[in-house]
Order: sequence, then C-alpha cells, then structure tokens
Amino acid sequence: MSSPPHTGQPFGLRERKKARTRRTIQEHAMRLFAEQGYDATTIEQIAEAAEVSPSTFFRYFPTKEDVVIQDDYDPMIAEAYLRQPASLSPLEAVRRAMSEVFAEIFAEDEQTILRRIQLIWSIPALRSRQVEGRMAGMAMLTAVTAERTGRSADDLEVRVFAGAVVGAWIVAVERWIELEGATPLAALMDEVLVFLGRGMPLQP
Repeated sequence: MSSPPHTGQPFGLRERKKARTRRTIQEHAMRLFAEQGYDATTIEQIAEAAEVSPSTFFRYFPTKEDVVIQDDYDPMIAEAYLRQPASLSPLEAVRRAMSEVFAEIFAEDEQTILRRIQLIWSIPALRSRQVEGRMAGMAMLTAVTAERTGRSADDLEVRVFAGAVVGAWIVAVERWIELEGATPLAALMDEVLVFLGRGMPLQP
C-alpha cells in the first residue's frame, strides 16, 4: 500500500523545541517507570533525570499521569489537516495530515510512544484518561472539519466523520500494541483510513 505524499512543510522552531523538551521528559519518565514501577516513581525523580526543574515539568505536565497521557500530536494533526489543499476530501486530507505528523515526529519517537501506550493500556486509571483524551481529540477533529468544509460543528455528518476517524485511530493503536510495534503505527493508521475510504467493505 502506498503512503500518502508528504508535503515536506516543517513545523515551527518553537513547536519543535517544545516537542523535544516534552519528549525528553517522557523518555526519562518511561525509563524510570520501567526500572522502578509507575507508582514508585516521583515527579522529582523524573525532573532530575531529564535535567529540568520540577516547575518546568509542571509547565508541560500538570500531573504524573499526564506525562504518560499527554502529547502535542492532536494540535499538530489539526494544523496539518487545515493546510491541506481544498480539493482533497476530508478523509484524504486527514490521511495526508497524519502522514506529515508521523514523518515529522513519530519516526524519532515511535518506541517511546509504544512504551507509553503499553503502560496506559495496562493501568485502568491511565486507560480511562486516554479515553477522555480521545473524546477531546474527536471534538477537535469535529471543529476543524467543520471549519474546513464550511459546515456546522453540530452537523451530524461532521460528527460521524470525526467519530469514525477517531474510532479507526483507536483500533490502529490497539493492533500496534498487539503486534508489539512490529508494524509501524503510521502504516496501520494509513491502512484503517484507506479502509474507511473504501466504504468499509466486509465481504466474506
């Protein structure tokens, strides 16, 4: 299956620096969680390992749960989605936007993301927070799809579109975990979006 084209447009320096700091904190947090366990690891230990102050930690992550749950990807996907050519369908625009974000960020960060998602799925409180986050992601996608199409964010079809994409995203992530990262998340996400675009045929 061919990948959607990458426009090559870089993200801003400020966004890159913020994402790099966030990634550094998360990498050290995930290492400490693996070594000591999630419950035994403190915010002070994470900040010290990442060579930032606790106050800097809290600028990026309000709680220890958030160091596992939060990322910058939804806003980056929204930005990339809105700048796709108007001639593209919403689904193809989402597909290309996700390809851009995966190419820019996930290539550097995929193993850390995998460890984060595995931890989230193993701890009920984190998994619950992740579901809340996907609901917020669906609201974001609804809003930007309404903006892109000139329709209302209350439009049922706009909301169904956003729900279908987010549902497909969740399934792709679950399959990624099942495969223990053997297939890149970008490839799985592209596969499920292509399936949506084909009308989800389910012939025997």
